[in-house]
Amino acid sequence: MKKFLSIASAFVAALCLTACGSKTQSAETTADSTATKYLVLYYSQTGATKTVAEALQKALDADIAAIELETPYDSSYDKTIERVRLERADSITPAIKPLTVNLDDYDVIFLGYPIWFGTYALPIATLLKDNNLDGRTIVPFCTFGSGGQFSALADLKVALPNAKISEGYGVRNARLSAMPKELDRFLKENGYVEGEVEALPDFSSAQPVTEADIAIFNAACSSYRFPLGTPTTVASRTTADGTDYEFNVKSDMPDGEASMSTIYVTVSNEEGATPEFTQVVRWAPLNSDAK
Repeated sequence: MKKFLSIASAFVAALCLTACGSKTQSAETTADSTATKYLVLYYSQTGATKTVAEALQKALDADIAAIELETPYDSSYDKTIERVRLERADSITPAIKPLTVNLDDYDVIFLGYPIWFGTYALPIATLLKDNNLDGRTIVPFCTFGSGGQFSALADLKVALPNAKISEGYGVRNARLSAMPKELDRFLKENGYVEGEVEALPDFSSAQPVTEADIAIFNAACSSYRFPLGTPTTVASRTTADGTDYEFNVKSDMPDGEASMSTIYVTVSNEEGATPEFTQVVRWAPLNSDAK
């Protein structure tokens, strides 16, 4: 009898352990199924946007997929510009290959592209036309020669009125080496990864530029292939990494009209660092970059 009771007790205990194990596994499965699913989806012409995309994928432990063209653009800058001009003039968007992922499987899509003519590259226009992104959260990221991050963001909001378009990240091709640290701040500030960063201070009030300010502006901008204009006022802020400047700049348009823009310049605390401009925010369309 005692032997029977011992066997029965062991059987009941085994059932309890099995049930408990099943309950734990079920809870873990439920937790996994409710976790936010990230996708890094990007188009890259020269490899710059791909570099940012791969850094994002690693930081987020996300899935990643590239947008590829049926007929790729030429590797030549001038030939790419020529083809894009013709496509834009005729309202043509280039055909893209079928995606290797199902967009319906993801809650948040980090959408990457180079800036062309002040907005997202044309392959992105094809993507938006061919896919339903209603209800999705879209986090844009981009690379550029001078600017266009914010105008592209505005265009995305128009193209995807039923999606949630979040503030994104952008970096000049010439400053890709600064991207890892900037991207880490962006992801932590917006809660995509755990961690805290020190808040950046506000810029000071704008003041007329001095000769010293103009020297900093010229050191940052004079080597750029296109004229960026003449600074009129400047604001600044000091951070743990250096000093940032916000220049208001006047430019002459080809038609003789004046155009204003804001150009951001940073000077690192590192020994031997030289001023770099981080981006141009134009008050009027003036961008013809294709990076």
